[in-house]
Amino acid sequence: MAGDLSIPDAIIDYVRAVSPPEHPVLRRLHEETSRHPRGTMQISPEHGQFMAFLVQLIRAERTIEIGVFTGYSAMAVALALPEAGRVVACDISEEYTSVARRYWKDAGVEKKIDLRLKPALETLQAMIASGERGRYDFAFIDADKPNYWNYYECCLELLRRGGVIMVDNTLWSGRVADPSDQTEDTVALRGFNERLRDDSRVTVSMLTLDDGVTLALKR
Repeated sequence: MAGDLSIPDAIIDYVRAVSPPEHPVLRRLHEETSRHPRGTMQISPEHGQFMAFLVQLIRAERTIEIGVFTGYSAMAVALALPEAGRVVACDISEEYTSVARRYWKDAGVEKKIDLRLKPALETLQAMIASGERGRYDFAFIDADKPNYWNYYECCLELLRRGGVIMVDNTLWSGRVADPSDQTEDTVALRGFNERLRDDSRVTVSMLTLDDGVTLALKR
């Protein structure tokens, strides 16, 4: 989800002008989703490009996504994966993911994406129970904020050593830095950030990309 961290439009335009061009199907999906009433939930092209770079950097083959929306981030990752790679994509909305399926098919990546429409914790716990611990390389968390720590714990079990978890919205348009903001999502994100800082199982880096992105490398 793209937030508002006050990066000037001219800088964003410049970054896009000197970056590799967006995949044409990603561009069409981004344009359609931008017109959606909840279009701000979509990540930016720069975020998608960074995800693709990262999964190639760590040579990921098996990945997890929690929170699909209209499918931009899952497609960006799928396009970057090798032919045998796959994304286990968790969401609960048939409405939003129906858009995703259409574009995944257009991009030729639908076979790489295993969409599971049920509460993500159920999917993740079933994966753990079926013996998939340590078999995944990368996970992206971008869903309901009060469950972030639960998602993180499951993903940490499922990732191999050296795997990476990317967590979105960790700056929450700056609201996490405002102690007067005691809304449920802000409190959940603030608590998540503090717990992650102190987690000796991972190496952490927080970035000011979009609405705040935190990377956790499993030790």
